[in-house]
Amino acid sequence: MRRQRRDCSRVLIIVQNLPVPLDRRVWLECLALRAAGYLVSVICPKGPGDPSYEALDGVHIYKYSPPRPATGLWSYLWEFGYCWARTAALSLRVWRRDGFGVIQACNPPDTYWALALLWRFLGVRFVYDQHDLNPEVFRSRFGEPRGLSSRLQYAAIRWLERRTFKTADQIISTNESYRRVAIDRGECGPDLVTVVRSGPNTSRMRPLHPVDALREGRRHLLVYLGIMGPQDGVDVALHALNILVHQHGRNDLHLALLGFGDCFDDLVALSHQLDLDKYVTFTGRADRGMVATYLSTASVGLSPDPANPLNNVSTMNKTMEYMSLGVPVVAFDLLETRVSAGDTARYVDPVDGVEGFAGAIDELLQDPQLRIEMGVAGRQRAQAHLDWTPQAERYVQVFDRLSGIVRPTTVRDGERRIRNQGPGASPWGPEYVDLREPGALAKALSERVGERLFEPPSETGTNFVQVPEPVDNGRTLAGGLSYRATCQALI
Repeated sequence: MRRQRRDCSRVLIIVQNLPVPLDRRVWLECLALRAAGYLVSVICPKGPGDPSYEALDGVHIYKYSPPRPATGLWSYLWEFGYCWARTAALSLRVWRRDGFGVIQACNPPDTYWALALLWRFLGVRFVYDQHDLNPEVFRSRFGEPRGLSSRLQYAAIRWLERRTFKTADQIISTNESYRRVAIDRGECGPDLVTVVRSGPNTSRMRPLHPVDALREGRRHLLVYLGIMGPQDGVDVALHALNILVHQHGRNDLHLALLGFGDCFDDLVALSHQLDLDKYVTFTGRADRGMVATYLSTASVGLSPDPANPLNNVSTMNKTMEYMSLGVPVVAFDLLETRVSAGDTARYVDPVDGVEGFAGAIDELLQDPQLRIEMGVAGRQRAQAHLDWTPQAERYVQVFDRLSGIVRPTTVRDGERRIRNQGPGASPWGPEYVDLREPGALAKALSERVGERLFEPPSETGTNFVQVPEPVDNGRTLAGGLSYRATCQALI
């Protein structure tokens, strides 16, 4: 009997790794589908203070309480099973309330092909949005599998990836390296694999005038933004700061680490062990207000991701966000990082390690004019080559193919985006830089190069940002704005 194909204009997006809209890529995808006329529902874990259901900008978001952080094999298996079961139960609720004809699963993990297979009996199609290469994640975190247990775990991860590729009707890859994996390792037809790069919405992610208080009384602010896992190299940032402070004698630096992850507590302990507490701020989970204000104040943005099987072929969102806000970037020389930043970043040979990374930061700090030039070039590249708008068009086309929709060629409204580059107060207080005038960005960046007298801060312990209690079903940001309102303002 032939199965009836469901209405593909209704899409269910499944995310396990982060809440939505905190997951910026997924949130931009949701908004792109909504703008194209699709009805969009999302299932994801709750963040702090999140409700079980909310409708945000026309997107229906269903959330479940997350499990405790996994610490070993059995707890990981429990986490995957628990999240899968909660997602499956919520998918029934979404089916009854909103309906859906397409499921998009965003990895990690590669387990939701099984749920898509069950729904296929009712004519539901499956789109696989591959955010990570999980076999490479395993090798980057644990090394090459050698013992029996390690080999079995690796084989299971490879099998789950193969099943996901085989089940998918369409595959979305975040860059050409991932697309090649889908074609070669996943044996997917090239016509089934579409590259949709992550990228900033540069009409919204715009530089602000700096907030001097975030430097904690020092001349220069260094910033790291992102997840803090074993493969992310945040410890490299701390060791580089240790070299700059305790070996080079620089007491004019402050490092802000924006984010969270499995290694957060270990990094706090490492900061204390290296006697860097008064030079480091840990913000924890970073909302859009923190990202905008910290990056708009930073002298240098750090991308310390070390060379490993995953990082070599992965696109680093933080690098593009630094560039969008005019922050010069120091990064290890990785394949996809070069694709993103081109010649606008200061690259470090991975062989040179922490010492090379610290040296590159020191060179930039000593050359304010170079930092201004890199910031301007990075912003220009982000606008011209990395902006989300053309990627959104490619993303929507994936679903149009499944639903049989033929659209006229989309012409982006450049005039509208230019008008959005003017001055005005941001939702967090600081003024936007007026980007309409030639040379305005370079002039604004001169405010944050840090060439001014400063008073060393008092001797205090490790800095933590205190986040107010949730209000309006979202976390309160700087200036009293809710998390929901922030996302509405930014995207």
